[in-house]
Parts: sequence; structure tokens; C-alpha cells
Amino acid sequence: MPATRPSAPRPAGGIVGVLALAGIVAALMQTLVVPLIGDLPVLLGTSASNASWVITATLLAAAVATPVAGRLGDMYGKRRLLLASTVPLVAGSVVCALSSSVVPMVAGRALQGLGMGVVPLGISLLRDVLPPEKLGSSIALMSASMGVGGALGLPFSAAVAEHATWRALFWVAAGLSALVGVLVALVAPTGRVAASAGRFDVLGALGLGGGLVALLLAVSKGAGWGWGSATTLGLFAASAVVLLAWGFWELRIRDPLVDLRTTARPQVLMTNAASILVGFAMYAQSLVVPQLLQLPEATGYGLGQSMLAMGLWMAPAGLMMMVLAPLGAKLSAARGPKVTLSVGSLVIALGYLSSLALMGGTWGLLVVTLICNTGVGLAYGAMPALIMGAVPQHETAAANSFNTLMRSIGSSVSAAVIGVVLAQLTTDFAGHALPSENGFRIALLIGGVVALAAAAVAALIPVRPLAEPAPAHAEPVPAAAGPAA
Repeated sequence: MPATRPSAPRPAGGIVGVLALAGIVAALMQTLVVPLIGDLPVLLGTSASNASWVITATLLAAAVATPVAGRLGDMYGKRRLLLASTVPLVAGSVVCALSSSVVPMVAGRALQGLGMGVVPLGISLLRDVLPPEKLGSSIALMSASMGVGGALGLPFSAAVAEHATWRALFWVAAGLSALVGVLVALVAPTGRVAASAGRFDVLGALGLGGGLVALLLAVSKGAGWGWGSATTLGLFAASAVVLLAWGFWELRIRDPLVDLRTTARPQVLMTNAASILVGFAMYAQSLVVPQLLQLPEATGYGLGQSMLAMGLWMAPAGLMMMVLAPLGAKLSAARGPKVTLSVGSLVIALGYLSSLALMGGTWGLLVVTLICNTGVGLAYGAMPALIMGAVPQHETAAANSFNTLMRSIGSSVSAAVIGVVLAQLTTDFAGHALPSENGFRIALLIGGVVALAAAAVAALIPVRPLAEPAPAHAEPVPAAAGPAA
């Protein structure tokens, strides 16, 4: 591929701000429909089972699109793929806003999922264009944007759902996505483009997508279909066969979608393993705490909060990730991102330990979420640094996207495991089966154990410096806050 001509340098602060906003908007899409879950069957004239596809479609589309966007970003430029990713975000939001039945709503949510590659693409672009002294804190801030978007999404969505039409949620999402596209076009630099990108691995993309869809469908729908049902077991078997065949294909071709030899490097492999565990631990408390906040006080352990109040109680924890981003970057600079990942995982475990004593009140649960998300912020900021320290620059976006996929798989497994625990340990309340207090305690205990496992894996990551000549096709950004004269 011919070299791209660099454009004029842009202010580093503006680039980081725009990319962080892109991450926040993408994360917002994930919690956008949470306040509507109970009303979706009525709003769309369908069953609760069919309405659940509104959540599942986004998960599946994001799982398929993220590694594909990463590879294309390495081949054709991260800025170009960032702009391309905003298109399905806008289109999906508009389709959802105009929907009156379940099929177009699911299609719109799937389109929104196709735009979820913006965070790993943004992190990879930062590596291309920022000076080393600004890179660590900027990556941590970009990683934290995922938590901020999710945290702000709950109270925002609940407020709009309570005081305006539900369609307004999606019109606002469309406007924010369009704004991100305009800002990326105006502010984001091109970054580096591989001098010899090779061909895009279409068969590899289809194989990975098919294997992931089968796996995540089985994980996310297994509880409803039955874990021993022919459908669930068949999907698990199909995912194993397809992913094994995909791995064999990726090792044989010259330009794979995911370079498995790179992902097999101990530093990358163990970072991805820790990412699965951190994704599990992060999501477990976000499943348990909202339910505890909203269950009736008459249960003896529920706190009787409205959806809007629940979102407001949860919001500070997400913002904590943004506040802690500079601290995590300083710790990584002083001790290395491996230490930051280990410390972050231990802090998450500490949050779960505190929950066993503090789950009886709103302020106690606020403390729990603040501690857990402090750890998540530290861990999420360290993962991209560990990945980028072990892969060549021309594979940055693909490697970061694969790491993001590992976190998503951890979250999906967490949803399945915690869902089974809460479904099995129930109590009768006014003729309805609700998760019991013991069920919540066991779920929190599981989250803590997984966080400790993540800390152990992180401590064993063998960090090796990667010697690599600087690529020629770079668009520099000055270290100063303002543009070059």
C-alpha cells in the first residue's frame, strides 16, 4: 500500500477528547434499552422471549464486528474505520426510533452493535499519533470511557423513558453518533497505515463470526432454552468445531484476520486470559447491584429504588473510572501495566469482599460499586498497554480488538453464570419467585473469586520488551497542547 501523506498536526488534547467521547457514545448504546426491557413486549407487540433479542442482537453483532474492524483499521487506517463505525451507529439508532415491531428493532440494535469497534480503534490510533509521555494517560482515559458511557446511560435512559417517549432515546443516540462522526472527521488524524497490508481474510472473518455467534447464542440463551437442550448443546458443539477449523485456517494463510502466532505470545495470551476474568468480574456486580437497589423493601434485603434512582446510584461508579485513569497511568509508568492490572483485579476483589457487609443499604452499595469500578478502571487502562507492548505497530488495532472481544466473552459468561445462580436460589414474594438474599451473596462471592483469579493470572504475565523499528507512515502529534505553528 502506498504511503499516506501526513496532514497538519492536531492538538493532542482535542484528539483524546474526541476519541473518549466516541467511546462514551458507543458504551451508551449498550445500556440504552435497559429501562425498556420490561416494557418491550408491549411496545413491540411481541413475547418476552422475542423481545430479549433486542439485547442479544447487539452483543452478537459487536462480537463479529470488533475483530473485523480492528483488522481493517490496520489495513486502511484507524480514522477511516472510526468514521465507518459511526455510520451503523447512526443508522441503527434511526431504525430503532422508527420501529413499531420486533424485527426492525432487532435489526436496528444489530446495526448499533456493528459500531462497537470504536474503542479499540481509538486506543490503537492513540498509539500511532501521541508522543510517549502522553500515551499512557490517554489510553487509560479512552478505556475508562466505556465505564462512563455505561454509567451515564442508565440514568439518562431512565429519565427519558419516564418523562418522554421511548423513541427519544434513539433519536438522541442518533444525534450523538452523528456528532462523533463529524468530530472524528474534523479532529482525528489518519495515523499509520501498514506499508504492506495484504488481503482481507474474508473466510477468516466468516469463520470467526460464525463460531462466536454460535458460542454467544448458547451462552446468552442457554438458561431459557435449557442448558441440556439439543439446541444449546448443538450450538456449543458447532462453535467448537467452527472455531477449531478457523484456527487451523488462520495458521495456514499469509494474511490472517487474527495472527494467532502473535496472540500465542505469552504476554498477549495471558493478558487476554486475564481480560476474560476481569470482564466476568466487572459484569457480575453490574448485574447484582441494580437488582438489589430495585427489589421491594418488603423482601427484607431489597432497597425499593426506582429505575431512575438506581441509575443515579450507579452513575458515580462509572465516573470513578474516568477520575482514576491518570492514577492508573502513573502506576503503569512507575511499575509497569502488569502491576496495574494485578492491583486493579485485587481492588475489584476487595469491592466484592466489602459487599458481603455493605449490601444492606444504598450508601453501602454505592461504596461497593465505587471500589469495584476503581479496580475496573485500573485494569482496563492496563490491558491495552500490555497488548501494545507485545505486538508490532501494524497489528495494534487487530490485537486490541481481539482483547476487547475477550472482555466481552467474559461479560457474556458472567451474565450466564450469575443468571443461573439467581434463577436457582429464589424466594417466594407475593406469589412471585425472586432471587434470594443468599443467591445474591453467592453471586457476589463468585465475582470476588474470579477477580482474585484475574489478579493471579496478571501476576504471572511474562513481560518482554518488543524491539520494533518505527514505521514510516506516521502522522505526528506535537507533545504541546496546541497545534504546531
